[in-house]
Amino acid sequence: MKIGVVFPQTEFPSDPIAIRDYSQAVEGLGFTHMYAYDHVLGANPDRPGGLSGPYTFKDPFFEPFCLFSYLAGMTTKIEFATGILILPQRQTALVAKQAATLDVICNGRLRLGVGIGWNEVEYLALGENFHNRGKRIEEQVALLRRLWTQPLVKFEGRWHDIPDAGINPLPAQRPIPIWFGGSDDRVLRRMALLGDGWMLTTRSLEQSIPLLDKLTQYLADAKRDKSTFGIEPRLNMSLIKPDGWTDFLVDWEKVGATHLNVNTMGCGYKTASAHIEALKSFAGMFGLS
Repeated sequence: MKIGVVFPQTEFPSDPIAIRDYSQAVEGLGFTHMYAYDHVLGANPDRPGGLSGPYTFKDPFFEPFCLFSYLAGMTTKIEFATGILILPQRQTALVAKQAATLDVICNGRLRLGVGIGWNEVEYLALGENFHNRGKRIEEQVALLRRLWTQPLVKFEGRWHDIPDAGINPLPAQRPIPIWFGGSDDRVLRRMALLGDGWMLTTRSLEQSIPLLDKLTQYLADAKRDKSTFGIEPRLNMSLIKPDGWTDFLVDWEKVGATHLNVNTMGCGYKTASAHIEALKSFAGMFGLS
């Protein structure tokens, strides 16, 4: 199992040196990858219509392509994962270009986690349709893979038209792995058909078992080998204390988890060094370095 970290960006200072030190410390501790959330805009919860999601304009988010491009030159082996990039609110060809550039810069260390998101305000502000985002992401994924593997692409879809054009340079990975976030039944069917793995946010294995069973069936329906499909749960330190860490890892390995994210957010840490110290305790328990 690959064990990585969730970059604690909603609790992190706007300090490039602290970001560098954190990434190098995490890599030095032996964690295999770094996972970063994506929100382009934060909305005002007091706006007309309110806001139903967990984040507002008060929560800081570093843009993941920019963040990882900066860290690519500060690290040598740690992998980067967007978790998740809200793909339908972005232009597909531009995402293909940005991801390919990052993949070249980091020498093939990128994994693109995608999803449809929840914040309609972002879609409105970015000029994209919130209400067809589920269907549109399917076409986006197909087009991304074409753009990452072919120097010239002719594509006529429902929402995209590429008239014999391509990106250059192509990424180091051809194609870049695409994982999905989300747990709706439609999302599970979609990732079974199109995805390379599943990034879970469900808090417990018990909550996840019915979803994993569904995914297994959908993979079988799609005639896909389950052993080639990645599973990535998240260990939230704010919910699971050190005496439960080993059981969490062992139990998830038994059901086929290939990756794990350790999340230090929500524990009350006020500084970057406090997040690092918490990760040191985890790395020391499992001998990661």
